[in-house]
Amino acid sequence: MAHLKYAQRRIRIVIAFLLVPGVSTMAPVVLAQPARGDAAYPARAVRLIAPSSPGSGVDIVARIFASKATEHLGQQVIVDNRAGAGANLGAEIASKAAPDGYTLFIATPAHAINSSLYSRLNYDLMRDFSPVSLITTGQYIVVVHPSLPAGTIKELIGLARARPDALSYASGGLGNATHLAVELFNSMAGIRMLHIPYKGSGPALTDMISGQVQVMFANLTAALPHLKNGRRRALATTVESRSRTVPQVPTVVESGLPGYVVTSYYGILVPIHTPRDIIVRLNADTIKTMSAPDMRERLAVAGADPTSDTPEQFAAFLRSEIDKWSQVVKAAKVRAE
Repeated sequence: MAHLKYAQRRIRIVIAFLLVPGVSTMAPVVLAQPARGDAAYPARAVRLIAPSSPGSGVDIVARIFASKATEHLGQQVIVDNRAGAGANLGAEIASKAAPDGYTLFIATPAHAINSSLYSRLNYDLMRDFSPVSLITTGQYIVVVHPSLPAGTIKELIGLARARPDALSYASGGLGNATHLAVELFNSMAGIRMLHIPYKGSGPALTDMISGQVQVMFANLTAALPHLKNGRRRALATTVESRSRTVPQVPTVVESGLPGYVVTSYYGILVPIHTPRDIIVRLNADTIKTMSAPDMRERLAVAGADPTSDTPEQFAAFLRSEIDKWSQVVKAAKVRAE
């Protein structure tokens, strides 16, 4: 009996001895695991998807924004160009990215237009994204070939009214903002001009300069070099007040067409379900970025003005843009697939 008690005691001692090393080796592993939620955002580089090719107006603004935002976020913001499908490719890629704050998307007027222009899209601008902030506003500029006898908007309307479909206008493509801006103008002025769509604004501008087409509502950024050398004549800009870049050019409104306003803009979105605290952080840093003293001068090369707002204000703006362009698309009977 004594031998049995001794054996049991020996077994308990051995078991206790074996358990001690097990506890001592596991403890450091548990302690080394970081507590969830403690990691500061951002902890690595942030991707900014620009739905256009390098050198475009979107790309220029994206790179100016990214370089300054890098300073405020404390991590590098890298521009990822994803051109194609009428700016839809970049939007689709961004909509499917992880909602962790490490993928941003720069939205343009094309995305509000595409909501009604395309019967089927692989993303929904308001359902699949959360707005962060508007970052720039800009304008289009009404330009004509010097051979056209029109020096004002009133004269252009008069010519088009006297000769329906005789005047031709170029655009960057069917459903492009440079197309629908003219369709809105035609509707409000009660005129008809012949649409000549191109595969991008570059070829459209080339034919505009050569006189193959007579009119274009061009992005101010793209138009500026050609205005300076006299190869085109500027009639008006499409915003409410005169541009600081071309203050000598009147607006369409003050030129005789009340209510006509078409704004070019860029804004930052993130995939839906991105945590609210990350959106708040991104919004605060975007406001700092766009308020920097040098941003106005840097963006002037792109014909854009820095701005910012709240996520809620940007969401309301996008909804109003979608509603506005859906009416233009319907009235012009335009459809892209």
